[in-house]
Amino acid sequence: MIFNTFSYYLLFLVPAAVLYRVVARGLRPWVIVLFGSGFFLYFAYGMAGLWGAACLLIFLWESLVSRLYKPGSRWCLLGLVQSVVLLGIFKYWNFFTGLVFVHGANPLRWQGAFLPLGISFFTFEFYHFAWDRRAGRTEAGTLGEYLAFILFFPTMVAGPIKRYQDFLPKLRQEPTEWNSDWERGITRILTGLVKKFAVADLLTAWTDHLNAHDVMLAQRPVLLLWGFAYGLKIYADFSGYSDIAIGSARLFGIRVPENFDWPYGRRNIQRFWQCWHISLTRWLTDYVYIPLGGSRVSVPRIYANIIAVMLVSGLWHGAGLNFLVWGGWHGLLLAGHRLWRQLRGEASTHPAAVFSSRVLTFILANAAWPFFCMDLHTVMLFYRRLLLG
Repeated sequence: MIFNTFSYYLLFLVPAAVLYRVVARGLRPWVIVLFGSGFFLYFAYGMAGLWGAACLLIFLWESLVSRLYKPGSRWCLLGLVQSVVLLGIFKYWNFFTGLVFVHGANPLRWQGAFLPLGISFFTFEFYHFAWDRRAGRTEAGTLGEYLAFILFFPTMVAGPIKRYQDFLPKLRQEPTEWNSDWERGITRILTGLVKKFAVADLLTAWTDHLNAHDVMLAQRPVLLLWGFAYGLKIYADFSGYSDIAIGSARLFGIRVPENFDWPYGRRNIQRFWQCWHISLTRWLTDYVYIPLGGSRVSVPRIYANIIAVMLVSGLWHGAGLNFLVWGGWHGLLLAGHRLWRQLRGEASTHPAAVFSSRVLTFILANAAWPFFCMDLHTVMLFYRRLLLG
């Protein structure tokens, strides 16, 4: 991954953060734009050749169109549509056309399909800006400020997902705690690297690439241990990247949202999702759940909205039926928790009840991870071997 490379630190992060500190305030957004563009070109070109580099035009087009956004403007609707269409073409074209031709060869398959660097994250930021601009919840800012928001490379690849109205004041303010920012930023980066190298990478060799043949040969205790090990691995991996992104942003004197808050220690699945990938959960709440009616509609629709949001979450993570099942699993858990709370009231605070609820939440959250990393055939075999031997 990009944050593991010396190129990220030596060519982009440290030079950009130092230059950002010494130039005049009005030039700071353009420092981010310069290094953010270079970051995208360097890594995208290496991953996808000229196609990847050409995707920088997406940023330019979106940024130019964003200058037309005004409260209540139809241009904002264009921004919303184009964000969804771009993500759909690059990430989901083969998946959706494959569903149409499920019983035969897919003549519409895009053979050269690739994912532009960070498209899932920057698309959500495109979408958020258009939505909030239309609602009058954020100002337009300058072109340089908007480009800096989109091309802020510490968060471009793995989040956290930023909000323009939160980012803009931090971009404009005069940082007064440079030494503290660098000390805290470097400490946070090192924390993320330890999670990545000392935990996630050590577990990856064992937990990744489990195929049907391995599942058939493995004993039940091994499969059970594998499931929990993968849950630990993906937490260390993703929260480690978030730590590096948050620490990298701090070198600029910019604070971006926290993304993880010890989710495996929570006592119900709702609290788990309030502490796991926090910026995504908040984004889905504000831009999917609430527009669907949130909790202001009939009871059946509330449950349907909860499940729909988690299906979107699953599909956002990956273009595959297994990701939809993963999202549906969590949607059913969240709906079930809401129903349980309405029927039984507030949870008991007895230490035994608290402990058991934490253990149950941990088990239920980890039980879904096989859907996240295996195709449906393999995951069904996995659970059959795990439950039936």
